[in-house]
Amino acid sequence: MSPDRAPVGSLFRRFRDRLETQGPGRLGGPGHRGGHGPKVGVGPAGPEPSEPSAGEPGGPGDDQRRVGAGAMTSGPAPAPDQATVDARRATGPDRAAMDARATGPDQATVDAARTTEADRGAVNGARAIDREGRARGTGVGAARTDSGAAEVHLAPHPPRDVAPVDRRARRRRAGRGGEELRVPEAEFTSYYGRPILKAPVWRWDIAAYLFTGGLAAGSSLLAAGGQLTGRPALRRAGRVTALGAVTASAYFLIHDLGRPSRFHHMLRVAKPTSPMSVGTWILSAFGPAAGVAAIAEAAPWLPERGVLGLARRVLPPVGQAAGLAAAATAPALATYTGVLLAGTAVPSWHEAYPELPTIFAGSALASGAGVGLIAAPCAQAGPARRMAVAGAALELLGSHSVETRLGLLSEPYRTGRAGRLLRAGRALTAAGVAGALVGRRSRVISALSGGALLAASVATRFGIFHGGVASARDPKYTVVPQRERVRRREAGEG
Repeated sequence: MSPDRAPVGSLFRRFRDRLETQGPGRLGGPGHRGGHGPKVGVGPAGPEPSEPSAGEPGGPGDDQRRVGAGAMTSGPAPAPDQATVDARRATGPDRAAMDARATGPDQATVDAARTTEADRGAVNGARAIDREGRARGTGVGAARTDSGAAEVHLAPHPPRDVAPVDRRARRRRAGRGGEELRVPEAEFTSYYGRPILKAPVWRWDIAAYLFTGGLAAGSSLLAAGGQLTGRPALRRAGRVTALGAVTASAYFLIHDLGRPSRFHHMLRVAKPTSPMSVGTWILSAFGPAAGVAAIAEAAPWLPERGVLGLARRVLPPVGQAAGLAAAATAPALATYTGVLLAGTAVPSWHEAYPELPTIFAGSALASGAGVGLIAAPCAQAGPARRMAVAGAALELLGSHSVETRLGLLSEPYRTGRAGRLLRAGRALTAAGVAGALVGRRSRVISALSGGALLAASVATRFGIFHGGVASARDPKYTVVPQRERVRRREAGEG
């Protein structure tokens, strides 16, 4: 039903009121229409009829003859009674259909469907009522059918609260027998481009601390060898170098703390399970011993009389004892830094815990041998050459184990800055050992060999340092080994 047209019920009531007030003779007059469409009760449109005369149908006397047979009255035509109105109401084109539209129950259904356009159930209910009316053959059913057909467009879409059916997923499940799809395990590429671990905040001074600590340990061992074999030049070079190296090592360590005044806080407790605490106490024990041994080398320049003369006589034996004490703590000083790095969560340091102490020990021996080759004459440099060979063997053995055993975690030691430094360190170590063996009688070749060994130790310490930092910054070196450990554990349990 169009919203611009008046309801059929109101049109019918207007027609009935006009029929009761004006009489049936005025309904067919010119310009009058009952409802909409053609003129009600007068036939097709044509020329306007003239006023009927008395005795003709529709004339003034015709009303008296329609009241009843034999009713003879005179005067003006009386108003039609209710029976006449009802009889005339039943006449006219499609009156039954108009009554059905005006009074049928389908009107309420259509109104309800219009107010709830999104409700598909109301429209389906109206269709069911229409089908029932058509089956009974009633006019009301026919009217319902017309209304329902006209209002089907009110809800063209399903209700919004009903989820659509994924027919393609249903066909896939049906075609595969209900098999559940499994997503293959994705290969790790990046953790959103961000590191999982916090990279060490250590700067170059820690790498320098690693080198100087190893140099102090190696030099004290060299000095002990010269002392025990009667080589004073070798002993003197070792003691002085050990004191200077341990002083520089303490400076780099304290400088890295940020607030050097807090260094003494590490001496308030002793924790055997803490590599840093143990290292602090090792450094504290080694430093004074190396200092006394180095000061004892100045005894020959003291006067022979007075207090200084007494010191000249006392210092040599005290220096020998201090030199041996420093040599006794030297292995711990040389290797504890490797344990300190392996105790962190940095992947390439942590997984190399068996090799790092070995590499650092070999590097310390090689650096101490380099000092002896540079400072001692060729006749007294025999222990330095042997130390160079032993140190190079330990360092190269540990480096080879790191590159072959760690798998993916050895990659930071083979690439980037760390890879370049470690390759240079191995080349310099090989060159230094070769020069030490070949140039036994050449002071120049021995000095060059010693310099190569010292440079190799620096490159090795800095290469290990940068390799660990690189592994902490890339999340690949954290996630992939962790997954491999989980797989091995699951395979062992299975």
